[in-house]
Amino acid sequence: MLRATLIFTACTLFAADEVWVFDRLDKLGGHTVTVEGHPKIVKTPIGKAMEFNGVDDALFLDVHPLAGAKEFTWEVIFSPAADGKAEQRFFHFQETGSPNRLLMETRLANGQWSLDSFAQSAAGSRALLDRAKQHAAGAWYHVATVFDGRELRNYVNGMRQGEGDLKFTPHSAGKTSVGVRINKVDYFKGKIRMARMTPRALLPTEFMPIKK
Repeated sequence: MLRATLIFTACTLFAADEVWVFDRLDKLGGHTVTVEGHPKIVKTPIGKAMEFNGVDDALFLDVHPLAGAKEFTWEVIFSPAADGKAEQRFFHFQETGSPNRLLMETRLANGQWSLDSFAQSAAGSRALLDRAKQHAAGAWYHVATVFDGRELRNYVNGMRQGEGDLKFTPHSAGKTSVGVRINKVDYFKGKIRMARMTPRALLPTEFMPIKK
């Protein structure tokens, strides 16, 4: 397993690889977690994961793991439930004191979901959502949002879902929410197994596998 670190000094802020395994409630990647609601740790065929009820379960962390990154790859292994709400914000990084953020979301209808990725910085913003690219809820998926310094792309199981040019300036320090948007709307119903945040643009062949 990759070791996860986020390094701060008095004068500099930069990101290193972060790996978060959702197999405990008190910490993620060494960071202290504030828990709301009653998310629970469950056994799954791919290992322990955290289950969210779609009503009031959420995690909050005083860290933005991609702060300082000029390019990035954000990966999540998760399983959205078939009976969740139509719009769910399941992972959110927010820069302190600004509207700048990174979001992963789902759009769910009739047991099928599509991936929605959003990035905003002082330089510009981009949303990626193709509702025609649908996936059956209830299974395990790898999703990724990748920015290479010019283009934002998102993927499901290594298959590109969308892309678009993006002007982006690195975020400064901030916070994270999991299972809900940071302002506590649009809760997620389903399970999350793992996340990895990397301060460079990875190729799909470099993505982490669903099961190790």
